[in-house]
Amino acid sequence: MISSDDVFSHLQRFRTEGTPCALVTVVRTLAPTSGKPGSRAVITMAGAVHGWIGGGCASGAVLRAVKDALADGEPRLIRVSPPGSSSKGEDGVIDFDMRCASQGTVDLFIEPMLPPPVVRVHGSAPVARHVVEMATRVGLSVQVLAPDTDAASFPGARRHAAGHDVPAEWPSARWSVVATQGQGDRAALEASIGTGVERIALIASRRKRDALLRDMEERGASAEALARVHAPAGVNIAARTPEEIALSVVAQLVEWRRSGVEGAGVGRDAGADSCCGQVS
Repeated sequence: MISSDDVFSHLQRFRTEGTPCALVTVVRTLAPTSGKPGSRAVITMAGAVHGWIGGGCASGAVLRAVKDALADGEPRLIRVSPPGSSSKGEDGVIDFDMRCASQGTVDLFIEPMLPPPVVRVHGSAPVARHVVEMATRVGLSVQVLAPDTDAASFPGARRHAAGHDVPAEWPSARWSVVATQGQGDRAALEASIGTGVERIALIASRRKRDALLRDMEERGASAEALARVHAPAGVNIAARTPEEIALSVVAQLVEWRRSGVEGAGVGRDAGADSCCGQVS
């Protein structure tokens, strides 16, 4: 039987690698069951089980519940018990039928362990540096692409490149922030569009946004790709200073993380033109 130390060793490895998994713990049993309270396992989306939570009678229910937890990011308490059991129907517990002859009951807590979303920040302007710092503090994994800089300039960033082209070995990103502010805008935006991120937060005035999008269209960018660009970037807090602008942009990233990206597109004017510090 695998020890708790081994279970947590697997968990740490998966978290370091960025592999989604769930920590499953037996919290209550009614005999006969082979799993006992405190038994644990780490289970991946592919169904690989590292640890011990009992025999195969409950495995189908556990694997289904793990996949659901990894899909929505929410923990859940499940109960696997015989059909018609009086223990079914308790608030806060998801019921599954025990189909094995043992007819035992087992409660398991499933805690999804999802890697933090990855955001790429293009640029070395003060706003970009504040975005990196704040995004790291709210639990995002930050990659920085900034010409003529080194990694020491961006404490907390997980990856750094001194250019706008994304290294092939980097993990894929969910979002991109173009905070170049006049220093390589087109190169950064083109690189962001080319990587297929879900959304691009472009720190620019409406006038500059329109010019950049026209340029990207002339370079062959599709309408679908351009629709992923959100500009002016950030939620509307009337931001003016670099710190305030960065705060508004990171707030937008949090909004995307917690509620999805529905309704966030080029036509949504979430911030004032002055938020980017440019009027042209």
